[in-house]
Amino acid sequence: MSSRSHPRPPTGVIGGAVAAGSVLVAGAVFAGAMTTGVARRMVGPGRRRTAVTTVLGVDPAAGRIRFAPTDDAALPGVYSFWFDEGRGHARVGRILDRTPVAVTRELLGVDAGDITTATEGRFNGWVYLTPEQLDVPWEDVRIQTTLGVVPAWEVPAEGFDSPRWAILVHGRRTVRQEVLRAVPVFHRAGWSTLLVSYRDDGEAPSSSSPKYGLEDAEWLDVESAVLHALDQGAREVVLVGFSMGGAIVLQTAMRSRLQAVISGVVLDSPVLDFAEALLHQGDATRLPAPVRRGALSLVGSRLGPLLTGQDEPFDTRGAEVVARVADLDVPVLVLHSEDDGIAPIDVSRRLAAERPDVVRLVPFTTARHTKLWNYDRERWEGAVRAWLTNDEAALAALSGTPPTGRRQRRGRAQRA
Repeated sequence: MSSRSHPRPPTGVIGGAVAAGSVLVAGAVFAGAMTTGVARRMVGPGRRRTAVTTVLGVDPAAGRIRFAPTDDAALPGVYSFWFDEGRGHARVGRILDRTPVAVTRELLGVDAGDITTATEGRFNGWVYLTPEQLDVPWEDVRIQTTLGVVPAWEVPAEGFDSPRWAILVHGRRTVRQEVLRAVPVFHRAGWSTLLVSYRDDGEAPSSSSPKYGLEDAEWLDVESAVLHALDQGAREVVLVGFSMGGAIVLQTAMRSRLQAVISGVVLDSPVLDFAEALLHQGDATRLPAPVRRGALSLVGSRLGPLLTGQDEPFDTRGAEVVARVADLDVPVLVLHSEDDGIAPIDVSRRLAAERPDVVRLVPFTTARHTKLWNYDRERWEGAVRAWLTNDEAALAALSGTPPTGRRQRRGRAQRA
């Protein structure tokens, strides 16, 4: 009885199949490693680095500094310029001259380092390094939180003890200096301000794992700041948040046991949908979509803690404030630039559209992420001032929308 024999495939075919399989396996391993790396960067507290700008010349006597024509150097406004690998700091102002090969700006001052030796550096929006530069009274204070004592700056209202307090909260991968710009408008309006730090920001105590909790735990530290303000005589508190600080203060307003005293929220370039922001910022836009989506899934999975070092899986859906828009119970002012690049303004537009009764959006153009004050201080402070005084006509003019019957801010006595 004969048996059917099967021809043996050529050796080259076998080798090709093995090679193809190896390539697929290697590709899968590489994609997995890339996905894990992206996920780690998502939850890690590392410092965000902006683009490098070359310094072409400095004339301290004339108060001028000349840069290569990068996007940062050509953006109008007032900014910090960090040089000597971050050890030197200068303040630069308006553009004095611009050519295809150079941008000359005002040199407003040098706070650290020798700017005449600078060859390159980085721009950011801080401008001020300490409250002392604002020429206002201030003091260092310590606030007790569930993780321990955290440092803060307290700036009393101009001329008197005010029952109205603004608590200013910085964004992810930065510190309190970021929000110093917001102090003057509140100070002149008769509000005391408290500039706070929070867990894992490099100044406050670390949590059990030094990763940002995507505003799901940091809000507890802001609640502690509200308690501090109450101890100092506050009867009305406005929360102000920059970038991820915006999501943190909204979480505080919606979840805190001290809601009754919180009378409003101001958001600058807010990250209201963390997943959406991660998919639109920096080099994430150049990564393959499966890697970006896979990283988001990873930080929210049971494998997340094992591979990224986070304490527990993150609920990235919990960072989407718009999904819980019905929980908003206080007036909200949103300041956002059309070209943000980090936190898409579309999310802020959705928030304003869903809750026109409490949310006012004042859009900016070409101001980028958290540089709205720097780009147009008059517009930024004008919007905040109009919102604080319930000047609906001025807000309507700034936002480009008709006046509405939005609910005014109310203090604790009025909310009771």
